[in-house]
Amino acid sequence: MKLLFIYGRPAVGKLTVARAVAGLTGARLFHNHLTVNLVLSLYDFGTPGFVELRERIWTAVFDRALADRLPLLIFTFNPENTVPQSFIDGLFAKIEAGGGEVIPVELVASEAQIEARLGSESRRLDGKTLDARTYRELRGRGVFDSPVIPAPRLRLDTGVLDVAAAAAPVAALI
Repeated sequence: MKLLFIYGRPAVGKLTVARAVAGLTGARLFHNHLTVNLVLSLYDFGTPGFVELRERIWTAVFDRALADRLPLLIFTFNPENTVPQSFIDGLFAKIEAGGGEVIPVELVASEAQIEARLGSESRRLDGKTLDARTYRELRGRGVFDSPVIPAPRLRLDTGVLDVAAAAAPVAALI
């Protein structure tokens, strides 16, 4: 199994690029907000119940995909400090120990572009509710600085690339 691990700050285009890559490759797409939105229906963000249930769901999905030897799974992820470093380290180790490969891809954009995108209609439709003021506050507190993801195989600036131009080199990694 290959796990395409697309990560970056909020509003850099992870889900948009992941959908395009899935369309090019036929890969399954497991985006972060599927789990986050489900768990938010039960617990407030960052509470012990939220963190534990979110990690259990992520782990169950990755374990099942590895056991079933899915050829390619795309996962989108926003590093933020309620995710323990041990989860990331364990996930990468588990996939590799199971004969799989993790392909980390980092998406970036300027802070001005991120803030401009935060209120977009497409983000609201996907259940993403972070606003620019809250983003600035969280960024200032270093919330997005951990956990640390292993070095990316590819780092793309979605502020200068359109979706197709960003998706093509990502799909080529597979």
